[in-house]
Amino acid sequence: MADEMFELMTKMYSEFSKKFDSIDNKFDAIDKRFDAIDNKFDSIDKKFDSVDKKFDAIDKRFDSVDNEIRSVKNSIVCLENKLDDHVKILYDGYKQTYEKVTALEIKVDNISGKVEKQDVEIRVIKGGR
Repeated sequence: MADEMFELMTKMYSEFSKKFDSIDNKFDAIDKRFDAIDNKFDSIDKKFDSVDKKFDAIDKRFDSVDNEIRSVKNSIVCLENKLDDHVKILYDGYKQTYEKVTALEIKVDNISGKVEKQDVEIRVIKGGR
């Protein structure tokens, strides 16, 4: 009976060893698959890093463009303020010129009236001789 028990144990050990070897082989295959998946994830991580760097570069460009836009806006505001002052000055100059021209037209009209009056007087004086 001890021999039968020993043979049974040996047979069971042999079968378990084969099963464990089979399971080890399956785990090795699974390890290889996980290694392949890890490599793919590493590749994906590298691609995401590359995309992140590109987005960082784009963000820097947008920041640069924003700064330039702010600078241009400030320059435009300064120009508008200067132009507003210059337009006011030009309008004041135009107004003064218009007022002077109007005053001169009145004076010219008065002088024209006097000249016509004197012209008539000269004719009367010349006609009386």
